[in-house]
Amino acid sequence: MNVPVERDVERVAAEQSGTAESLAADLASISLYLHVPFCHTRCHYCDFNTYAGMLGHRESYVAALAQEIQLAGMRARQSNGSPRRCRTVFFGGGTPSLLSPEQVDSLLHATRQAFALDDAAEITLEANPGTLEKGRLDALRALGVNRLSMGAQSFDRDLLRWMGRIHSPEEIETAFAAARKAGFTSINLDFIFALPGQSLATWAETLERAIDLGPEHLSLYSLIVEEGTPLFSWVREGTVHPADDDAAADMYEHAMTRLAAAGYGQYEISNWARAGHECRHNLTYWGNLPYIGLGAGAHSYFGGHRFAEERPIARYISRVRQSVAEGNTTADMLPAGAIAEDEAIPPELEMAETAMVGLRLNAGISRSRFAARYGRTFEQVFDERLADVREVRLIETAGDYIRLTEHGRLLGNEVFARLLPDSPEVPEAPTRVAG
Repeated sequence: MNVPVERDVERVAAEQSGTAESLAADLASISLYLHVPFCHTRCHYCDFNTYAGMLGHRESYVAALAQEIQLAGMRARQSNGSPRRCRTVFFGGGTPSLLSPEQVDSLLHATRQAFALDDAAEITLEANPGTLEKGRLDALRALGVNRLSMGAQSFDRDLLRWMGRIHSPEEIETAFAAARKAGFTSINLDFIFALPGQSLATWAETLERAIDLGPEHLSLYSLIVEEGTPLFSWVREGTVHPADDDAAADMYEHAMTRLAAAGYGQYEISNWARAGHECRHNLTYWGNLPYIGLGAGAHSYFGGHRFAEERPIARYISRVRQSVAEGNTTADMLPAGAIAEDEAIPPELEMAETAMVGLRLNAGISRSRFAARYGRTFEQVFDERLADVREVRLIETAGDYIRLTEHGRLLGNEVFARLLPDSPEVPEAPTRVAG
């Protein structure tokens, strides 16, 4: 199979390269991730920091999160005292659509007070199709939420039930229609493939029903068996058997071919979009640019450090209240109020992480932008480590870009492992990447 590079992928590459001035502007700004850890039920495969049966804590949690946004804004101010620019806001979870419009409003109000939020900022809210109501969608759109990301996961009723999802295939279509009626013109649908018992035919049917809806963005993830989940226990016990690697590769290759034919440009290993609808928030992650994650269990990458927040909801609320009571708002403090972990990132590790996340993009990583950022060329840092994967054509050079080949996208971990310095272990993804 030989799928040509789409024109919109080349456009994303041009936007990501930029001048030294635009790079400096990107490094001086942030994207904001707000974690909402509440769910009606917890899916069998999920290892995110989410909690079922705790909806009664929403009010106190949102109040603490709004306080932490204000605290983070003060601590992240520019050296001249001005608010730091914020380019995107992402409500992730959990199930952020379980918040009331008033609660979302309070968090957006805090964000606009604490940061210099771009007038045209991308503001995404994740939603479960089973918890969306027409009136609530109208209110969210009026508040400035301009992008919706729905966790559809499958159009197969039996697979939805197996995953522990609370919605039906019909509710995906109903929720999508309601979102369109509310004025959302940028909608993402998330799907999972390589599920136990899933055939190529059922996966193809899910893709066809998704394409028929006409979302602007699609995120397709191969099932990962995460330790600590019910799925992990079932696989270890031998009662559940995930799809094998060949079946997963067949599903992935079918998606690449079918979505290209339907007019979607693949711009990242797991993400496809209509031109102009690439997820700008996730492009922050893939550019290894600064982001601040707030809320229980959220992660940040800011000021050369990686931070993780307290995971338990009660502990998170308590820590935020303590930080606010202490009243220290100087810019040299940690960027948020409930930090549980703080790791300084040395230059060699930062370059490796930049290369790893950048190579997830179909366009690849800009050699000129890398050199402008680090004062060393990509080749100087990585050529020796990547010689063998280049020889077997897992990576290639295309003008200013180093990128995975089509075959390399199937074997990306073989490339990523060679980028790492010898000592530290690097997490595979920041905070959480979703559509």
